[in-house]
Amino acid sequence: MNAVSPETPMSSRPVSTSRHPVAVWPWPIALGLLTIFGLLSALLGQHGVWLALSWAALSIPLIVTVICLIRAWRRPSSKGGLS
Repeated sequence: MNAVSPETPMSSRPVSTSRHPVAVWPWPIALGLLTIFGLLSALLGQHGVWLALSWAALSIPLIVTVICLIRAWRRPSSKGGLS
């Protein structure tokens, strides 16, 4: 007798779909370019608009990182419990 008969349904665990590697990279690349722009604008332009642009460009990746960390801490891990 077979361990799994054709009449019994298989477990209904969701199949994890992984993204294509190219689909993961646009946001990290955009945040990296924004960081480079912020560092260069802080280095080269020390007054006026450049100072505001550097603050904004360097703050956005930091804010995105904090939001992603908070979401990851709130999401339960696959091993059970909170991560």
